[in-house]
Amino acid sequence: MINKLKAFMATEVFKYLFFGVLATVVYMVSRTLIFAVSQQGTLSAVLANAIAIVFAFFTNDVFVFSQAKAGMATRFVKFVGARLLTLVLDLALAYFLVDTYPEIIGQFVGHSHAWVNGIESLFSQVLIIVLNYVISKFFVFTGDKT
Repeated sequence: MINKLKAFMATEVFKYLFFGVLATVVYMVSRTLIFAVSQQGTLSAVLANAIAIVFAFFTNDVFVFSQAKAGMATRFVKFVGARLLTLVLDLALAYFLVDTYPEIIGQFVGHSHAWVNGIESLFSQVLIIVLNYVISKFFVFTGDKT
């Protein structure tokens, strides 16, 4: 059992999820600290996203996908582009499922806007995690391994 657990922890998927959780922590801490200094929600969200994207890139590049140093700048541009694409997807899902057509989800939760937002957020994040992994594996981190 211990050997199976160790083998699973060595997989690319586990490492991706582990460092994804760390990137989320980096985002939350950065956003909190930046907001404490600036008192601006949008500014703190944008800067925290930028910090988390840079953190996620380097952990994915080095620890998850074990890329050689060559081509790092190209991978970084692709990675940021992919994250911006999934951010647009996140915003589009929130716009359509929470702001414009909340009744799609609302019919199942008594039309509670908080529940609609929570369910949409969960759905969106699961979709984005899977999509980010697929994009990272097959589009961004395709170079030589170290």
